Amino acid sequence: HTLTHTHTTDHQVLASLIIRLALAETFCVNCGVLTLDEPTTNLDSDNIDSLAHSLSKIVEARRRQHNFQLVIITHDEEFLDKLHHKSGVPSYYRISKDESGCSKIELQNSADLRR
Repeated sequence: HTLTHTHTTDHQVLASLIIRLALAETFCVNCGVLTLDEPTTNLDSDNIDSLAHSLSKIVEARRRQHNFQLVIITHDEEFLDKLHHKSGVPSYYRISKDESGCSKIELQNSADLRR
């Protein structure tokens, strides 16, 4: 029963995210920024794959839009790797803290993500 409940809950969380993405695509056609904060929280591996696939479709549809930016706030590098492999996004910016506690922003090559 717990496995089924967890599986159903994961699908509900994914469905909620996909509905939000669809609404953003519908109401923000000319909007240049789509921001997701920790989108893989509470998702299992299969649903993370589905989310990466859905986002890759959005990236592909918006690829020619000059002002489009996808901002993903996440600690899930495996998700970023999946998104890179599905969408072909060549790079991303990593924000981290240096030794003195100051934020630093670095351009990263997506191909360098672990697989």
